[in-house]
Amino acid sequence: MYRNIATSEAGFVQQLAVGYVNHGYWFYVTGCVPDQKQPELIDQKLIEKYDIAVSKWTRARRKRQGLANVHYLRHEEFFVLIATKGVHRIFEEERTVIRDVRREPIHFAGYSIGYKLGADGKWHASVRIHPVEYKLLKDYCLEFAARRSVIQLAEEFQRLPFEPYAPVRRQLLCILRAVNIARKKAGFMAVDHVALRLRRHVVRPFAEIRGEHGDLGQVVPRASVSGFREAVR
Repeated sequence: MYRNIATSEAGFVQQLAVGYVNHGYWFYVTGCVPDQKQPELIDQKLIEKYDIAVSKWTRARRKRQGLANVHYLRHEEFFVLIATKGVHRIFEEERTVIRDVRREPIHFAGYSIGYKLGADGKWHASVRIHPVEYKLLKDYCLEFAARRSVIQLAEEFQRLPFEPYAPVRRQLLCILRAVNIARKKAGFMAVDHVALRLRRHVVRPFAEIRGEHGDLGQVVPRASVSGFREAVR
């Protein structure tokens, strides 16, 4: 059975970046399921239309033949169709809206997901906090930089919902430096970098959990990025 529903924001980002973009899936179309539509019906329609639910052997054969492969991933209302290079009807059907992740990163839940040349001279999937969200987050942290104790600030940093991929870690360390500059000017003790969550939690993107009554439910992420965005605004 083809799995396409990510049960958390963190799972969606991980599957998209690590599972797809990092393996040559660079051409994408994003969208949202309309309020009046059933997501499962949209899933079925798109998966059938673009012949997505095929085996890994079929995908390997298509690649050898110069044909493209396509994946479909959805979290709640947001979805992405993402393809490798090659011949496929998606490039004709979606020609006016299809984008290249190497040039235009995917924006999802405060993240920017792209494909960049790293310091090692190799190309990698790149997950960072979107510039607009980064500014909001930095302003939010600076607002209370000199008004809270080290322990309170450490708790705030631990609650930040962004998974610390390498670019995110660099962004968080920049915010911490700005916070400590503000604290130094006010005559307060600096916050150590151990206050930041710098190890990424690997998640099961399509996992389901059972509730106390045995019913299936979605995995609840460590923190909701979308919820945090509302808080900082």
